[in-house]
Amino acid sequence: MRAAQAAALALALAAQAPAATAADLRIDSTHSYAGFGVRLLWLHTIHGRFTQVSGSFEPQPDGRVVVAAQVAVDSLAMDSARLRRWVLAEEFFDAARYPTLRFVSAPVSRATLTHGGPLDGRMTLRGVTRPVQLQLEPADCEVGVCTIEAHGEVQRSDFGMRNHHTVLSDRVALALSIALAREPG
Repeated sequence: MRAAQAAALALALAAQAPAATAADLRIDSTHSYAGFGVRLLWLHTIHGRFTQVSGSFEPQPDGRVVVAAQVAVDSLAMDSARLRRWVLAEEFFDAARYPTLRFVSAPVSRATLTHGGPLDGRMTLRGVTRPVQLQLEPADCEVGVCTIEAHGEVQRSDFGMRNHHTVLSDRVALALSIALAREPG
């Protein structure tokens, strides 16, 4: 759901890659994802993973960066085809009307992206925009690629998903893994 925050994670790569500027970095969509988990009947957790995450980094004059990320809602992968159809339907993601989930971070320092810490931003899901805070983990960087991970929690009801409150938790756990790579050339 809050996969868009994954873009914020990509920002951490910019801080970790010594010779790269934010403008030199891109989200490596083939190695990035956003996932969620929501409790069903408080006994079992339903998991989903969005596999199409893209985004950009906007360097700010003060040296901080704003991350903007988009997640294709229909890129949702789940173990059950029946559950996937249910989650993409009107009562939840309403993918037909709202095909993209978006996240735009507040300006964040490169140090936070590199070493971890809170990442504030605004998420738009189902046409509703709400403030969201994620917790960034320290970036894991190797030659030319950094992986940024974040986790957080949102309320389904904040985004208009109020159905099935007796069987589904309102709290949704988010997990993001964003791979950043330098632009070729």
